[in-house]
Amino acid sequence: MSSLLLVRNGRRAVSVIGGGRRVTDALSGVHAVARRFIIDMSYSAHFMDFKGSSIPSTMKKLVVTKLSPNFREAASIQTVAVPTPGDKDLLVRNRFVGINASDINYTAGRYDPSVKPPFDAGFEGIGEVVGLGLSASSCYTVGDTVAYFGSGAFAEYTVVPAKETVPVPSVKPEFLTLLVSGATAYIALKRLGDLAKGETVLVTAAAGGTGQFAVQFAKQAGCHVIGTCSSNEKAGFLKSIGCDRPINYSVEDLAKTLRKEYPKGIDVVYESVGGSVMELAVNCLANKGRLIVIGFISGYQTASGIPEFRGGTLPVKLLQKSASMRGFFLPHFISDYKEALGSMTQLFAKGKLVCEVDRGDLSQEGRFVGLESVFRAVDYMYAGKNLGKVVVEVAPPSVSNSKL
Repeated sequence: MSSLLLVRNGRRAVSVIGGGRRVTDALSGVHAVARRFIIDMSYSAHFMDFKGSSIPSTMKKLVVTKLSPNFREAASIQTVAVPTPGDKDLLVRNRFVGINASDINYTAGRYDPSVKPPFDAGFEGIGEVVGLGLSASSCYTVGDTVAYFGSGAFAEYTVVPAKETVPVPSVKPEFLTLLVSGATAYIALKRLGDLAKGETVLVTAAAGGTGQFAVQFAKQAGCHVIGTCSSNEKAGFLKSIGCDRPINYSVEDLAKTLRKEYPKGIDVVYESVGGSVMELAVNCLANKGRLIVIGFISGYQTASGIPEFRGGTLPVKLLQKSASMRGFFLPHFISDYKEALGSMTQLFAKGKLVCEVDRGDLSQEGRFVGLESVFRAVDYMYAGKNLGKVVVEVAPPSVSNSKL
């Protein structure tokens, strides 16, 4: 074959892989190794523009530019180029993103002090695959719907390693509730709770994103479940998902109620509030009781991030009751994640798991739609107004490839 066939637009063909034979450059006469193309521009068209999905050149995302527990102060919306997925990656057009109490711990730099601004915010998203790398195409195709748990979710488009995504039947926000909130409750109670039928379980902030799941999983284990909440509406919701004794602490004295109605104490506490609530939970533990520390949201908005806790007598109290306190941080239990997600997805599909979503319909400015709404959604959650998991709709469904 003539070496002239290697010339394209007056230039030599450019190599993308190894292998080839020596030929003479048609223009310069210099000997070179001829290499053939494996991937040309049709790769881009096939993997990045499914059915005219019209991926724009730019997008919006939230970037942390200053370390602060004040989310509005820490993050800002920036317009940047839409990223291109690598060989093993997916480009996901986000439809919904989840709001977590720990979002402001992240913006305050509390998880990894070595990470300095600017960095991307957001932990979880769900949407459609609109682009992918060649290796990733062995598992996914453009148009698939996926959910993921990773950094950089507060964006209109996010590149995610294919191995870190979960295929879902549709982009319903209910599936988003399982990624962090549901998985936390499922794994924490299974690995640290040691639940036994007939035991008494107290769930604090029970009507919130993760509390709703702790209530249901404890009930499924045959336990008597108590749940704290801040309104009669939330108490009604808790009853609807099986909570035996909702306690609205805005009208009932939590300490007096627990002492009066549960004189033998509480076997397991799923605790995410911290401060005085955790102190109360320690005092209410039964013999051999277990307190699982999920978080301490009451302190996240402070400079230290840690609420005041009078724990000077804690060793004595634990010793006297042979009780224990154990902390739970989801990234430390990733080996349990796949099984947890699979089990919860099956329960939801069978109608045996309620995944309550709060999209902000009752908020003053209405439903959380658009990336700008993330700021409102964080404020809404920290004001204790949410019932269930707070989610933000980033983008409306596209006509061409929506599976809803």
